[in-house]
Amino acid sequence: MSKATDLYLKYKTIFTKSGFVTPERLACFWGRAIAEVGESLKARRESGYYKTIESARATFYSPFKNKSDDFVRSYLFNSKKMLNYVYANRMGNGSGSSGDGYKNRGGGIFQITGKNNLKKLSQDTGIDFSSNPDLLINEDESIIASIWYWNENKLHYYADRMNIDAIGDIVNKGKLTVKNYGDAHGFDIQKKATQKILMEFKDLMKK
Repeated sequence: MSKATDLYLKYKTIFTKSGFVTPERLACFWGRAIAEVGESLKARRESGYYKTIESARATFYSPFKNKSDDFVRSYLFNSKKMLNYVYANRMGNGSGSSGDGYKNRGGGIFQITGKNNLKKLSQDTGIDFSSNPDLLINEDESIIASIWYWNENKLHYYADRMNIDAIGDIVNKGKLTVKNYGDAHGFDIQKKATQKILMEFKDLMKK
């Protein structure tokens, strides 16, 4: 039994109530989750720790666009400085000096990021993620948060059509893009995992 199946069975009631009633929806959900946090499906917070200029630019293209290598280098090996800069004045966060970027860094199975997202998540679930974003690393809360994120972004629509490219874009980039197929980070992992889990859940739901 995979970790995805194990977690589904453990939290089956909330998944069913939230519309996860087909193998396709469950496969797309877990496939993208594996691309985000790995096969262990252990919720985590974004590290923000980068060792090379290339990796920092690849992940944060826009914040470092037209910036010199020396500028980018000044943010390496320092998670707080990096995330306070790249997430400043975005997603409801304040300036770099506010500390919002690091506080509201990605967390959970789908790496929910930003003050606005955490505020809405808190309002809708009744769990105060805004004051304590580290709740996103707890298994129970991470499942609740990831299901909220999925439904907030209406991802069942794309799962029903097995449009994993759209799901990858929305979860990884925060928006739907149509220029390049499979350009979300970890898309190859997502594709392989989704196909594998789809067969697993088809077999499970036959029983």
